[in-house]
Amino acid sequence: MSEKLKIISLGGLNEVGKNLTVYEYKGNILVVDCGLGFPDGEMYGVDVVVPNVAYLAKNREKIVGIILTHGHEDHIGALPYVLKDINAPIYGTPMTAGLVKLKLEEHNLTSLAEIHEIVPGKKFKLGCFNIEPIHVNHSIVGAVSFAINTPIGMVVHTGDFKIDASPIKSEMTNLTRFGELGRKGVLVMLSDSTNVERPGFSLSERKVGMRLDALFDGCKNRIIVTTFASNVHRIQQVIDVAARYGRKVGITGRSMENMIKVASELGYLNIPENTLADMAQLKNYPKDKVTIITTGSQGETMSALYRMAFSGHKHVEIMPGDRVIMSASAVPGNEKTVSRIVNELFRKGADVMYRSVDELHVSGHGFQEELRIMMALVKPKFFVPLHGEHRHLKLHAELAMDMGIKSQNVVISDLGRIIEVTKRSIKLGGSVQSGRVLVDGAGIGDVGSVVLRDRKHLAQDGMIVVVVSLSGEDNSIISGPDIITRGFVYVKESADLMEEMRQQVMDTLENCRKNNINDWATMKTSIRSTLSTYLYKNTKRNPMILPVIMEI
Repeated sequence: MSEKLKIISLGGLNEVGKNLTVYEYKGNILVVDCGLGFPDGEMYGVDVVVPNVAYLAKNREKIVGIILTHGHEDHIGALPYVLKDINAPIYGTPMTAGLVKLKLEEHNLTSLAEIHEIVPGKKFKLGCFNIEPIHVNHSIVGAVSFAINTPIGMVVHTGDFKIDASPIKSEMTNLTRFGELGRKGVLVMLSDSTNVERPGFSLSERKVGMRLDALFDGCKNRIIVTTFASNVHRIQQVIDVAARYGRKVGITGRSMENMIKVASELGYLNIPENTLADMAQLKNYPKDKVTIITTGSQGETMSALYRMAFSGHKHVEIMPGDRVIMSASAVPGNEKTVSRIVNELFRKGADVMYRSVDELHVSGHGFQEELRIMMALVKPKFFVPLHGEHRHLKLHAELAMDMGIKSQNVVISDLGRIIEVTKRSIKLGGSVQSGRVLVDGAGIGDVGSVVLRDRKHLAQDGMIVVVVSLSGEDNSIISGPDIITRGFVYVKESADLMEEMRQQVMDTLENCRKNNINDWATMKTSIRSTLSTYLYKNTKRNPMILPVIMEI
């Protein structure tokens, strides 16, 4: 029987974010990426979502390492939570390793993991896997794909990539190496599907630089630029254009400050002398000599831009005439928060540049033609689309077949499904435990579907608490019932309804007493049922009802 390579995605399939892929051969497990996802509108109170790694925890002694394609949150953000269950060495390029160190320091977890730096083109071995990082372009410095040589053949895991012919301060994606691998023979390729719906080629990062220059040229007011903190090349372009026009640059927002610190120390960011200025000192310069780079491109509450817009920033308040450049697109799900902050900026009199047609942002993910080029170079025997919702995976699978890969050699997987690969075949096997773990404050995994259902119920219909004291002798009412509502009705304006609810509870308790029902659980169920029926009939609402019975 031929040996099988197992490929299991614990995140990043049928969803955006939370990327985590497992490669398993005999007693060796290699983990690629360990990202988080962000909660959707139904996850009330949840901060972040991380992959369920119960399978890895159960097999922790087999894990030879965690290798990281790049430093975005959807690829490294779950590490502080996952490392509590699996202690494995971590491998990433200097920028990725620097961001991981920063993240683990924030969580006081630096003792939990060894972090090793890797270099594109320099191979390293983990267990039975020989790994070669390959340089690719993306919207963060230090992104790589991995060529993973397994005992049954070569696997190419692209990670997030684009093909930028004129990147800022780096080489273009190493297409030569992908072509060499393709000529030698690649068994499986797993590729990023994020932008598979978009025809043609993605725009070069330099396009943004040209647009920024046009917006700085002749501007007589203060310029405020917001972008993703991780987009070091974008930040470099903003600093360069500001310096060119003789402007001082202030940095605000914790993640932006951290990113600039790490990127500067590693030499990825060159800041001209006397360009940076302390935020507190910017008020001493004329408006046309000031540029501020800030966090808040997604409209996050408490981000620096949000605080500026809503007059809560320590050093900056938006003034009429300020030019605000939003050099980032809204992440799906963030459209409302971005819209809110844009409206507030306009209300304050700012000149806001925020539309994608302004060429203020370009994607870090390859469009259809770039995906085709990668496939044509690598020439994989088997193909697995990664990173995207089901429509993305399906379209990417169709694109692979259009490129000549046989339909039986293309597999669309799901979270937890095992893809079994031999030298001659690829197929879906069984499943392992997978899913999502919700992080709420300091709690990891203690918010489940029941808690979310209750939170949703409370958010939609509110809550009623019924408090009543009964005699220990004959269950007659001694005090109450008191009706307390939260998020249901305004009590003063609903006195008649409140009185009727009290009467309904009293009648129910009297019926229980007459029928010799002494069991409190039954009495509470009767109160809940009676009130629920009454309220729906009269208000068409279904609040959460919590009866509290005390014995005296």
